[in-house]
Amino acid sequence: MEQSRAASRTGGPRTATRPERPAGAAVRGEHTHSEPAAPAVVPQRHSVRDQILDALRAALLNGRLGAGQVYSAPAIAAHFGVSPTPVREAMQVLVSEGAVETVPNRGFRVAEHDPHDLAELAEVRNLLEVPPLLALARSVPAGRWEGLRPLAEDTVQTAARGDRGAYAEADRAFHRALLELTGNRQLVAAADDVRRRAHLSSLRTAPAPRTTDLLAEAADHLALLDALADQDLTAVEHLLRGHQ
Repeated sequence: MEQSRAASRTGGPRTATRPERPAGAAVRGEHTHSEPAAPAVVPQRHSVRDQILDALRAALLNGRLGAGQVYSAPAIAAHFGVSPTPVREAMQVLVSEGAVETVPNRGFRVAEHDPHDLAELAEVRNLLEVPPLLALARSVPAGRWEGLRPLAEDTVQTAARGDRGAYAEADRAFHRALLELTGNRQLVAAADDVRRRAHLSSLRTAPAPRTTDLLAEAADHLALLDALADQDLTAVEHLLRGHQ
């Protein structure tokens, strides 16, 4: 009876109080999403890898890395004055792109492709590029295409220099800008990857193009812009399918 009166005076039976936990401390079963502290020094390894990757892609396109030849990461690293780690990382990217192959205990071999590989890449590229660009030709104002003319002219200038590596980059930049008008980032990324693979594969399936060949190919970019602005769908499709 005394216990009941005591309970009524205090508002009910007493319960153990939880100890206060420090702010930010995790409790079992809870998920925490606190942001990690910013590092004192921003890592630079990926920037080194990307610079090596760009240099290796240019060397592949210009034939300085020969098809079928095996190159070791330490030897390439010594050439660039860096450690082998970013070179191996760059080479693994090239492996994923089909440009080189891993040779156990030796290094990386520059991949050799046949004309069938190039034909398959051309087919995939057409599937990715032709339908969306035909759709854009029906709706995009002529002025938008004219805004891409400097990129087309850049391909002509790089072609005139005969620099196949620079031309490949300018060509990809032009076609990437065309597809960016769709607003589909996944399409842009996929088509850009296929076009890069096609440039590298063509290096090993055909003789290096002459400057006149590059100039003729670059002229197609200007003609394509004219056809797109004029909504000449037949000419657009012809230029895209015939453009390597």
